[in-house]
Amino acid sequence: MNLARLDLNLVVALRALLEERNVTRAGQRVGLSQPAMSAALARLRRHFDDDLLARVGGHYELTALGQVLLDRTSTAYDLLERLFASQADFDPAEERREFKLIASDYAVAVFGTELARVVHEEAPGIRLRFAQTPPTVVDDTATLLSATDGLLMPHGVISDFPATDLYEDRWVFLVAGDHPSVDDRLTRHDLARLPWVTYQRTYDAPAVRQLGMLGIEPRVEVSVDSFQLLPLLVAGTRRVALVQARLARLLGPLAPVRVVEPPYEAVPLREALWWHPVHTHDAAHIWLRETAERVGRRLAGVPAI
Repeated sequence: MNLARLDLNLVVALRALLEERNVTRAGQRVGLSQPAMSAALARLRRHFDDDLLARVGGHYELTALGQVLLDRTSTAYDLLERLFASQADFDPAEERREFKLIASDYAVAVFGTELARVVHEEAPGIRLRFAQTPPTVVDDTATLLSATDGLLMPHGVISDFPATDLYEDRWVFLVAGDHPSVDDRLTRHDLARLPWVTYQRTYDAPAVRQLGMLGIEPRVEVSVDSFQLLPLLVAGTRRVALVQARLARLLGPLAPVRVVEPPYEAVPLREALWWHPVHTHDAAHIWLRETAERVGRRLAGVPAI
């Protein structure tokens, strides 16, 4: 493949065609006439040796290859857009732009709120958009990072991408304030016999792996896609939940629960900001990472509980 011979404008046309599945609407979307978009489709069909769009009755549907290209084209478009938006200089007090960060609700509550306060004070024209970590984060990390500005994720889940450490946290257990059989300590037997509330994703994999290595198989009664809901689902029940200590401190007033230390030496949680290598030398992203590091150092100076 000789990239020098390719017209990158075709990426724009391809994305519009695959998403709109209509030549006229695709042309209107990118500002091309119907004949110009038809010509672009013809060039794309020659390049891929495939129709991409096949007429079925009175409308077009994607061919098998067109369906494959749909997601890939969107990712490539986002990456190219970010690549050509790179800057040599960045003045946070004057710039107007948005940074998109992928994060769990834990990371937003503990770190994202502090980052947002600093950005509010120092860069009034900068917008932060936090998006929930998707299930594909482990299997398709490169694609995810190529379409965003960063990922807040602890070590031990992904690797092989640049990252900067932010702060450490530790794991604790939550039990109801009036739990009938747990006082100020838990035993491993308690963890095996009591019902659990769990975060239904696996991004806390090191902590989950450690439980397995200790021979503890949680009896999951409720699972939820939110760390912040764990206290509410523990309160007034016999359940236990494994949660980050910094989050437990923030959420303690929301429900009548108690924090209990693990009956084993729990692995620490080291939160980091991960990014795609294409962003490494971009001035805007350097500012974002340096700001995140500063916020992380500030958090690191505050005990988890």
